[in-house]
Amino acid sequence: MADTEETKALPLHTCHPDPLTSLTRTHALLHTCATLAVLHHRLRHLSPSLLHLPLLLSDLVLAFMWAFNQAFHARRVRRLTFPENLPRRGVRAHQWPSLDVFVCTADPRKEPPMGVVNTALSAMAFDYPAGKVNVYVSDDGGCRVTLLAFAEAARFARHWVPFCREVGVRERSPEAYFAAPRAHPNSVEIKAMYERMKEKVDRAMETGQEIAEMNGPDEHKTFSKWTADFTREDHPTVIQILLDSERDVDVVGHAMPSLIYVSREKRPCVHHHFKAGALNALTRVSATMTNAPIILTLDCDMNCNDPQAPQRALCHFLDPDAPPNLAYVQFPQHFRGMDENDIYGCEWKGPFQINPIGMDGLRGPDFEGTGCFFRRRALHREPLLLNSKERDRNIDASNLDMAHRVTRCTYENGTKWGATMGFRYGSLVEDYFTGYRLHCEGWVSVFCDPQPPAFVGDAPCNLQDSLIQCMRWSIGLLEVLFSKYNTIAFGVKNINLLMGMCYSHYAFWAFWSIPITTYAFLPQLALLIGVPMFPKDLFIFLRANGTIRRWWNNQRMWMIRGVTCFPLASIQFFFQNCGISGSTFNLTGKARHDDEQSDRYARGIFEFGTVSSPFFVSLATVAMINLVAFWVGLVRAVLEEGYFDSMFVQVVLCGFVVVNCWPVYEAMVVRKDGGRLPGEVKRVSFFMALVIFAIAYLVSSM
Repeated sequence: MADTEETKALPLHTCHPDPLTSLTRTHALLHTCATLAVLHHRLRHLSPSLLHLPLLLSDLVLAFMWAFNQAFHARRVRRLTFPENLPRRGVRAHQWPSLDVFVCTADPRKEPPMGVVNTALSAMAFDYPAGKVNVYVSDDGGCRVTLLAFAEAARFARHWVPFCREVGVRERSPEAYFAAPRAHPNSVEIKAMYERMKEKVDRAMETGQEIAEMNGPDEHKTFSKWTADFTREDHPTVIQILLDSERDVDVVGHAMPSLIYVSREKRPCVHHHFKAGALNALTRVSATMTNAPIILTLDCDMNCNDPQAPQRALCHFLDPDAPPNLAYVQFPQHFRGMDENDIYGCEWKGPFQINPIGMDGLRGPDFEGTGCFFRRRALHREPLLLNSKERDRNIDASNLDMAHRVTRCTYENGTKWGATMGFRYGSLVEDYFTGYRLHCEGWVSVFCDPQPPAFVGDAPCNLQDSLIQCMRWSIGLLEVLFSKYNTIAFGVKNINLLMGMCYSHYAFWAFWSIPITTYAFLPQLALLIGVPMFPKDLFIFLRANGTIRRWWNNQRMWMIRGVTCFPLASIQFFFQNCGISGSTFNLTGKARHDDEQSDRYARGIFEFGTVSSPFFVSLATVAMINLVAFWVGLVRAVLEEGYFDSMFVQVVLCGFVVVNCWPVYEAMVVRKDGGRLPGEVKRVSFFMALVIFAIAYLVSSM
């Protein structure tokens, strides 16, 4: 009896309220009073000048966005998991549920095959019974080289998986492990094997030639599907079982995890629903083959950094006290390879690490698209039907035929896939939309943030890729906001007020462009023409293991996004809904660039490149206007008595923007390297600045 009570006392996980919640609420109350006072002052002292109306609108947007953000701080909780207690609670390894891992890729030029291979290998090497791990690779681009790379990876995995378990490797991505200076002395031979594989794959990418030996008629039949008519957007289903845990063993005789390559059928006349469609195809394929009750989704660059990550998820799923409607366990996104100060703000510490802690105290974090363990039932059924049991299936010929049928491009016609089943359609941000819809349907989720991080990925290392990524997110969020599943009306009604506010904070993301663009132009123009117009965030950032330099770069990128990708996303969304343009899913580049660019990134130097992007035109225009306004303001403050008293705030604001725009000025005038601002961008920006100056002068003269 004592042993039983002692066993029950061993927790699988703990959950504690954030000790600073009371302080945060007090600050929110004071900030609310100050905000209301500012808005009251604005409304009571309305000016007939047209320049004050955008400022009032900007202040209202800032107030609402701040109010939405406070929902993340209403009930913050922090969790710990204890995977070592699983066997002590009677949950042995042979009793763990099977695990299906989904790895998605779409374009080998932006997502190099070796990066995808490393992600798959790191998942295959989990500290988990090998016969219970099944890795599915979705190649939405249908690239022959990707399949060839995984054929090589399947051979290498027979050596890599037992090596990781024998040596106790923590970073189970070969690339990350061999790049570290502390590699095991016995790793020389296996490193040589990896380098040979990497060389073959890279050569195949350059030449397009085959690199793998055919292992039999099945592989010959598979590769024969790449005919002259085979294209990225028009091709049949390709499924290849590269490893089968029922028959394949590693070099020491232990069972290997299953490895299955899937490229679903795509036809130009049928909408394929981007990544959500690929994930749903994998969900159906895996259901016909292995049907594991737990599904892990991984981006192509998100490698395992903690081989016990599945056990940490089980600490929530297998806890007797866990809610029966627990849909998923979300691990945060962490990134490697960033420069020391994260000049592009790609860490996204707020959305990926800080805000989920707040949502975890409500109904759970949003789905971040990667590093998420799903209960398969959540993607197939309603929460009330959780008592039905899944059964694991073996891979055979009949299952393979069924897998081909469920990946046909017309299979979903007349079904609920994408509507109430699987990953949801209707937005470019399928992760956000899927998590939101699951919460609306009554499911809950859990945030698990162990140290060191469980999964680590690659962040964009140039400004163009960073802004394209943010623009795609903004368009997808607007699609949700202006749909029938609006986060305010539908969300608040079906979840609760605070969760609705959390999701609304993201849905209104593009609206940041209103205050940021307004304050980037209007006070400066008013300063030029002589019209007078007039930090808790740092603490939260530092508490989340950030630095002051990273916080500074994060707020600078927030301002840059506010005058580039946020307004452009709003414009593209408007055109899209007017039928002028269609929706596009722009992939974020994961490929490493040339040595000079990598060196500049490591030294914290902005990369503008040779592309004349509209992002850079608006950014350079803002930089020019603020620099001119700042110098004119300083000169007039010296020459004109009383000028500084009425223009002090605007001069300080200009100076703040000028300091933030310093990398832009360097790229325009000082730098001579390949990352400088293109000449065409400088000319167009100069012309745009002149036009804006002229318009401001005409408006002030009216």
